[in-house]
Amino acid sequence: MAYQKVNADLIASAHSQYSDNDELQATALDLEWDMEKELEEPGFDQFQLDHAESQNLGHSETSDLCLDSLQPATSPKGRFQRLQEEPDYVSHFTRSAAKSSRCKFCHFLKILCTATILFILGLYIGYYTHPNCTSDAPASGTKDPQVYQEILNMIQAEDIKKFFRNLVQFSKSEDDMEILKKIKTHWTALGLEDVQFANYSVLLDLPGPSPGTVTVSGSGQCFYPDGQPCGGESSKGHGQELFFSYAAYSAKGTLEADVIDVGYGTTDDLKRITRMKNTTNQIALLKLGKLPLLYKISLLEKAGFGGVLLYVDPCDSPKTADVSSETFMVTLNPGGDPSTPGYPSLDGGVRQSRPNLTSLLVQPIAASLVAKLISLPTQGVKSDGCSLLELPTDEIRTVRLQVQTVTKFKTVTNVVGYLKGLTSPDRYVIVGSQHQDGFSYNGQEWASGTAIISAFIRAMMLRVKRGWRPDRTIVFCSWGGTTLGNIGSYEWAEDFTKVLQKNAVAYISLHSPIRGNSSLYPVASPSLQQLVTEKNKFNCTRRAQCSETNVSSVQTQGDTHYFINHLGVPAVQFAYEDIKALEGPSFLSEAIFPKHATKIEEMDPFFNLHEVITKLSGEVILYLANEPVLPFNALDIALAVQNSLKADEPNVPHLLTMASRLRESAELFQSDEMRPANDPKERAPSRVRMLNDILQDMEESFLVQQVPPGFYRNILYHLDEKTNQFSILKEAWEHCKLLASNETLQEALSNVLNSINSAQVYFKAGLDVFESVLVGEN
Repeated sequence: MAYQKVNADLIASAHSQYSDNDELQATALDLEWDMEKELEEPGFDQFQLDHAESQNLGHSETSDLCLDSLQPATSPKGRFQRLQEEPDYVSHFTRSAAKSSRCKFCHFLKILCTATILFILGLYIGYYTHPNCTSDAPASGTKDPQVYQEILNMIQAEDIKKFFRNLVQFSKSEDDMEILKKIKTHWTALGLEDVQFANYSVLLDLPGPSPGTVTVSGSGQCFYPDGQPCGGESSKGHGQELFFSYAAYSAKGTLEADVIDVGYGTTDDLKRITRMKNTTNQIALLKLGKLPLLYKISLLEKAGFGGVLLYVDPCDSPKTADVSSETFMVTLNPGGDPSTPGYPSLDGGVRQSRPNLTSLLVQPIAASLVAKLISLPTQGVKSDGCSLLELPTDEIRTVRLQVQTVTKFKTVTNVVGYLKGLTSPDRYVIVGSQHQDGFSYNGQEWASGTAIISAFIRAMMLRVKRGWRPDRTIVFCSWGGTTLGNIGSYEWAEDFTKVLQKNAVAYISLHSPIRGNSSLYPVASPSLQQLVTEKNKFNCTRRAQCSETNVSSVQTQGDTHYFINHLGVPAVQFAYEDIKALEGPSFLSEAIFPKHATKIEEMDPFFNLHEVITKLSGEVILYLANEPVLPFNALDIALAVQNSLKADEPNVPHLLTMASRLRESAELFQSDEMRPANDPKERAPSRVRMLNDILQDMEESFLVQQVPPGFYRNILYHLDEKTNQFSILKEAWEHCKLLASNETLQEALSNVLNSINSAQVYFKAGLDVFESVLVGEN
């Protein structure tokens, strides 16, 4: 302690003039010892700890001082020994020794007074040295909702609206790079560090010189995908949307064949159809929804079909969205650059020739064209007004399908900016949304996600400029090539796979956040569901029209795909949906309809929904980036596994036994090793680091190598809210019924068993590591 040093100086000074006075020296030492004992009493120890918790690690000149003050004492004077190291300490409180020697009593009295004064000063010093460790910002590394709330309070709907309209205005430019330069310049101006472009040359499948066509063989009538007759004047009036009504990476060419209605293309549908008709080289009339499109395309390929007419049934669409005459696009790309599957598209790398990702000619068409092709009867109308689009099995429709798209190499660009973390800069919380590409359709829903990210960056950087900084690095990304198969995010992640495998903490998606205006729809990994639920409930108390919201782990569209399925990174996404869309068939969002800015502003005229999404996502980002212990829940993973095995078929008692063991290990881990999350006294730096390393890799055990096309490799995610079963088990059971073989089912069961066992071993190994560390310390 500083008192020890100052008192020592006084004693030395007095000794130089009163070297014969041994009694005075003994008295001074006794006073010093008494003061040390007083300051070591429990009351003062608690006082010191409280202030140590609020220290700011960002001040390099005082960081050692603050950290060392928490070290255990090894002697009566050891608790305060390191405070003597502070260079400015003595200069503030040094006093010259008394020079009078009139009488022994005076000397004793002066020394006693000096000791008393120094004792009082010592208390003040003990009080004020800890605040000197901090700036006006609360400490990094401690849970401080006040800072988070201050940041969130600076997020305003008007600012988001302004960002949104500026982005939409720039998107009208014919130059592809204009919008990217705008985003980069804006983020840099807001204060992000090292904002840069990440460019990749990739193989794209783009619209051809003319739209696809469907011609009825009997009458010779030719139709565009929107149902309008073919012709020069007609095509000019439809604009860009008509050209972008296509399936990216479909086969190209012309096919004349009979149309066979396969419904939603499920295994039951195909089992029924193949018993009735010869499907070889025929054209399937396929409804979008219920199952991933890539999976249904693979089933149609196996059944021998040659082409597909794909549409969205009006009965499946929300009443607020009349899409019966609208065209749309889909992609058949599972993810990334098709010419470099599994590795980044770098200059000089090996390129594969893959212009088509399926042997089928696939053409999306409007429901209005389907009605013309099947000559809709009057009895096919439901009471709610929508038309049941079904082609009678005894009727024959022969058409000629023409698909003409162009594959070419083009550059996809991502915009990536960083806010470096203070204490763990090598741990990354990634936030992403898409931006418009010049080669994509001209929908403008991307501007919502980008405006939300910009609004959060602005609010956070205002606080950063005042001295606060998160513990972990936050990476903000604006992805290119999303509509063609999440190409930009795939290539960037493949480029940095080794770094991300070790250091990526979580991914927060802002892909198409405003899809409706009636219901908040959060999706999160099982390990993050508790955090998302808590934040949503807390924010509910501060806004009107807030209904009960369930947080689910289901497959979604957007750039979370690589992070969830190849890295096992926990992910979160908030979005507003239409209730009818949530009640209808899943996977309708695979259809990409151009959504213009006017439509988005109609759904959210005052941008209040944008503000809610920004604050919810922002609070989750802050917790993930700044909490000492990552807010992941191990027990929720084990519970999700048990819930996924509750289905009646198939009966899997051995999996349930393994799942029970996983739950026991997770419960023990949650109760014994998660104490640092709630008790600052337990937060030894080495222990917290070990704990966080275990937490951030929990979901990797559930990555399966081989899954059906369109299914998530991370088996913790279900196909939709209506399905609680492991998706690969559900598909394998359906496949078993279709082919009367259990080979696929046995493989799926083995994959699930290995995943559960791997997770159980992982938690047990974590418990063993902590036990070994504690034994070593003792």
